[in-house]
Amino acid sequence: MARTPRRRKPGGSRSGSSRRRPGAKRPGSRSRSRAPARKRPAPRRRTSARRRRSRGNIFERALARVGSWFSFLDPIIDPFRPYLPGIVKFVSVALLWLGIGFLGLMFYYARTLPDTSQLMAETRGQGITILDVSGRTIATRGASASPFAQVENLPPHVTAAFLAIEDRRFYDHWGVDFWGLARATVANIRAGSVVQGGSTITQQLAKNLFLTPERTFRRKIQEIMLAFWLEARFSKNEILTLYLNRVYFGGGAYGIENASHRYFGVEPEELTLNQAAMLAGLLKAPSRYSPASNPEAAANRMQVVLRAMVDAGFLDPDAQALSERAPVAYAMGTATDNAGYFVDWLMDRLPAYIGGTEGNLIVETSLDLNVQFAAEHALAETIDGEGADRNAHQGAIVVFDLAGGVVAMVGGRSYRDSQFNRATMARRQPGSAFKPFVYLTALEAGYRPDSIVQDEPIEVDGWVPENFSGENDGFMQLRDALANSVNTVAVRLIVAVGPENAARTARRMGITTPLDPVPSLALGSVEVSPFELTSAYVPLANGGAGVIPHAITRIRTADGQVLFERTGSGPGQVIPARPTADLVSMMSYAIASGTGHRAYLNDRPSAGKTGTSQDFRDAWFVGFTGDYVAGVWLGNDDNAPMSRVTGGTLPAQTWNMLMRDAHRGLPPRALAGRLPGGAPAPDLENDDSIADIILGSNTGYVGN
Repeated sequence: MARTPRRRKPGGSRSGSSRRRPGAKRPGSRSRSRAPARKRPAPRRRTSARRRRSRGNIFERALARVGSWFSFLDPIIDPFRPYLPGIVKFVSVALLWLGIGFLGLMFYYARTLPDTSQLMAETRGQGITILDVSGRTIATRGASASPFAQVENLPPHVTAAFLAIEDRRFYDHWGVDFWGLARATVANIRAGSVVQGGSTITQQLAKNLFLTPERTFRRKIQEIMLAFWLEARFSKNEILTLYLNRVYFGGGAYGIENASHRYFGVEPEELTLNQAAMLAGLLKAPSRYSPASNPEAAANRMQVVLRAMVDAGFLDPDAQALSERAPVAYAMGTATDNAGYFVDWLMDRLPAYIGGTEGNLIVETSLDLNVQFAAEHALAETIDGEGADRNAHQGAIVVFDLAGGVVAMVGGRSYRDSQFNRATMARRQPGSAFKPFVYLTALEAGYRPDSIVQDEPIEVDGWVPENFSGENDGFMQLRDALANSVNTVAVRLIVAVGPENAARTARRMGITTPLDPVPSLALGSVEVSPFELTSAYVPLANGGAGVIPHAITRIRTADGQVLFERTGSGPGQVIPARPTADLVSMMSYAIASGTGHRAYLNDRPSAGKTGTSQDFRDAWFVGFTGDYVAGVWLGNDDNAPMSRVTGGTLPAQTWNMLMRDAHRGLPPRALAGRLPGGAPAPDLENDDSIADIILGSNTGYVGN
C-alpha cells in the first residue's frame, strides 16, 4: 500500500527539520552540479495586522523619543504613561475641531464687517472752521475734508514721533504685533496698572474708522480681521497716511493737517521736532494734553515722546537734549481755554444758516480772542482768589459790541470740568440790575434825573420791601436813588408808571423771558440769563437802537463762495434819545460814586448797574463803555448763598479787570447817549419790537 507523501510546510523541509541556508549541503550527500535556481517573485505585501503593528511601533518609538527629551519628568509622567497615546489623540482631535470652529467664527464675523470701499476717499463729512473777528481760528469742528498729508512728504521726525510712542514695530508686523502685546502685558502686570497698550497703528486705524468704542469680544475680533485686511490691501506707508489723516487730535481737529494749523499755525511739512512730539503725545488723551488748554501737561507729554524716540533709535540723545531746551512755537490763533462755551452755543445755531449745505465751511464771527482771553482771565482771578474765600465758585461773563455782536462768552470757571453754559442757560434773579428798565419807563413818562422822589417804607398788597441798608433817607433826587440802589424808590416808581409798562419796556429792549407785571418786578424777581440781561443793555450803550444778539457775520465755503453775510443794523430805534441820555448819565453817576464805584474806569467814560438777589445767592454787574457792553454774574450751581457778595463787590471788580484788559490800546470814546447830531428819535408805537423780532426771527437765535 503506497504511503501518501507528507505535505511540506511552506518554506520548511520535507521532514520538518530545521531549515538550511540556501546553497548549504545536506550532510552525507555528494556534491553534484546543479542548474542555477530560478528567482522567485517577491511575495505580495500583506496590509493586515502586520502593517498596523508596524505603524503602532513607529508611533510608540516617536513617543519614546519625545519622552526622552523630558526624562526628568518621568517620576511625574510614569503613572499616566499608559494613557499618553489616548491623551495625544484626544488633544489632536480637539485642536482640529477648535480650528474648524475658529474658521466658522471668522466667517461669521467677516459677514458683519463694515464697508471699506470708500476708505481712501478724502471727503469724510463737513468740517467747520470758526474764526474770530480778526480771522484767527477759534475752533475746528466736524470731520474736516482737507487734503491728505502724505507720509512721503513729511519730515522723518514727524513719522518717527508717532511710531515711537504708538507702534515702533509698525514696519515689522502684519497688523497685529503679538510680541508687542506680550511685552505690554508683562509691563502692565509689573506696574500693577495699564501703562502700555498692545494695539498697533493698524488696529487703531481699524477701530477708529469702522468700529464702535464698545469693549466686546466681537468688536476685538473684527478689529483684528480689519487690521489683517488693511495690511493685505494697503502698503505700510498708505496705512500710516490713513492713520495720520484720520486720527483725532482734540480741539475739533481731525488729521495732522488740521492739528498742525490748529495748534501751531503751520503745514504738517513744517512741523518742528518738538511740535511733532507734542502732536504725537496728544493721541493718548487729546483733552488732557492739549497745548491750548494745558500747555504744561502738553510739554511734559512731549518729553515722554522724545525719550521714546531715543529708546527706539529714532533720535540721537544729543538731539533730544537740544530739543528739550528749545521753545515750542504755538499758533497765535489758538483758541482760549474756555472758548468752547461760545463754540457750542454757535454750533447749535449754525444749522439755521446753512441748512443741508455740504463740504467744508468757514464761519466768521464777531468774537475777539483778545477780549475772550481777558474775560476768562478776569473770571478765573476772581473765583480762584477772593471768590474761593467767600463761597463764590462759579460765574459767567458775556461781552457784546454796540451792534449786538458777541465779543466774548465765558460760561463757567472751566469748560473742561463743566460744559454747562451759565452765560446762556443759567437763569438767575438779576436783583437791582433790572432797575434800569423801571427807571427808563419813568423817564419816558416825564421824570428827570433831578426829580425828587421819596425813600420811605411802602406797602403793596401786604408786601413791604426794604432797602439793603435797612434804613430810609427820605427825599432824594432820582439819580441818587438809582446810584445807591434804593429799593423803596424803585417800587414806588413801578407802582406809579404801572408794572405792565415796565415789563413792556424791558421786552422792547430785548428781554425775551415772560414777565409777570407785578410790583416785585422792580427788584428783579424774574429769572433771566446773563446773555439775555446783558444784551438788553446794548440799546442804552448805542443811543437807543435795538439789536438782535448775534455772533455769525459771514459763512463761506472753502473755495470762497459766500453762503451768508450779515447786513443791516437791527430793528432801528427802540427808545427815544432824551430818556436814553438821561438814564446813561444816571448810570454813569452810579459807577462813579454809587454802588458800582469798584467798576469805575479811570481812562474812559463808563456806566453800569449792580444787582444782588436775596440771601446773596446771585451777584451781578452789567455796564458799558463806548466800545463794549459786558455783564458779570457770580454765584453757585447749587444756589448756595455766598458770603455777603454783592454786585458792587466781586462782580464790579471783575468787570473793571475785564474792561481794562479789553480796552488795552483803544482810545477813549464818549458814551453814545444821543443819536448822531442829537436829533430826537420818534416815539414807537410797537413797544414789543426787539423781543418779538428775536423770538420770531429766522436768524438762528432761539432763546438763550
